[in-house]
Amino acid sequence: MTEVAVVGAGLMGHALALVYALGGHQVRLTDNRAETLQRAPGLMATALATLVEAGEVDASWDRQRLSHTVRCITSLAESVAGAKLVVEAIVERPDAKRAVYAELERLLDADAILASNTSNLDIFPLLPDGLQKRTIIAHWYTPPYLCDLVDLCPGPHTDPAAITTVRDMATAMGKVPVVFKQMVQGYVANRLQAAMQLEVYRLLDERLVTPKDIDDSVIHGLALRIPILGIMAKADFTGLLLMQHGMKNRSYTPPVPRDHSDTLDALIDDGRTGVMSGKGYFDWGGRSPEELFRERDRKLLALKQALRRIRPMEGT
Repeated sequence: MTEVAVVGAGLMGHALALVYALGGHQVRLTDNRAETLQRAPGLMATALATLVEAGEVDASWDRQRLSHTVRCITSLAESVAGAKLVVEAIVERPDAKRAVYAELERLLDADAILASNTSNLDIFPLLPDGLQKRTIIAHWYTPPYLCDLVDLCPGPHTDPAAITTVRDMATAMGKVPVVFKQMVQGYVANRLQAAMQLEVYRLLDERLVTPKDIDDSVIHGLALRIPILGIMAKADFTGLLLMQHGMKNRSYTPPVPRDHSDTLDALIDDGRTGVMSGKGYFDWGGRSPEELFRERDRKLLALKQALRRIRPMEGT
């Protein structure tokens, strides 16, 4: 058992606190926004109930046990005191991260490891000297209590032992760590998602398709094969000659990366920011975020359990 502190109790932070709690660790969760911290126990309890219902975790886990294992603390100093692993899951803004790292340099125990959940930001230039050797990126995917992939990246001065420690913790919790030799912008999964998003924004901004057209194409086309074959094995089944001819014969020009989408900007300006606001690309019918997350998690669990029985096809 390790004392773990999670800094940031938002969408990823509260879920990571749950992951480490279920993994056998004592967790302290903090956030500088009182309302975010107050909401975290309910979100964790909802996710936990779904996991218990599906038989993914022991039935002895209930809200009371969770509250004893994950303590919500308003003080950053109290949260990280004595923690051997500190998980940073705050907003993806360089200024915010730089500020919290400066505080953590002063507050962390000398042997504590700092693990950032950053999705795309290269955090290492933002770190003070005192944290360089013991900071890594440990990037999870939402919801992390269901998605097993964890990207692990060292910085240019990171002690390799820090990567080994967090890799072993993730493996012991049943997760699948992918260890990179250095910071890889976007890792693998996020790079693939970013390429897809470029296509999505172009299709929507040019009014060629609807959001439902895109999701139907993914769910009923791409998604059926990817869990079994991935990307590279699918290419083998398609045939590499056909893949080669497709590249040579392509007349379509992929979109050039841009820093905005007119469609996305218009939705945000209208207050449609996603499930937490009740509307995004879709109208979620006035259902609470907790209800929507619970339905999502139930369906992901059913899929995960089915894939566990089926098992993906793997070459060597």
